[in-house]
Amino acid sequence: MDHKHSASSSRVPRQATPSSIRRALGEVADDVATWRKLRGLTQAQLADRAGISRDTLVRLERGDGGVSVEKLLRVLRGLGILESLPRALNPYETDVGRLRSAERLPQRVRPRDLTGRR
Repeated sequence: MDHKHSASSSRVPRQATPSSIRRALGEVADDVATWRKLRGLTQAQLADRAGISRDTLVRLERGDGGVSVEKLLRVLRGLGILESLPRALNPYETDVGRLRSAERLPQRVRPRDLTGRR
């Protein structure tokens, strides 16, 4: 069997990007570009600070979506706002997280039966 053929046939087909994700990509792109401009940085300067190529930063600011999370975090560090993201993602900063903070989190989460059957 052809190795190249077997590797490609095992790939999961790429799904279309949901509109909510496209919208969030656009918002992040706009915010990164705005922060860069507020800091008075060119794309080349920010890319250099972040240790990424200018082309990657252009793709990020366009909201293209193929930029890795690590590269986004490098850009946020270059802008001096990296600490904002982990704080924004902290579940204990939300109402649900605070309400459930006394509970012991399970090591594993199993899918729930949402049909009501037992």
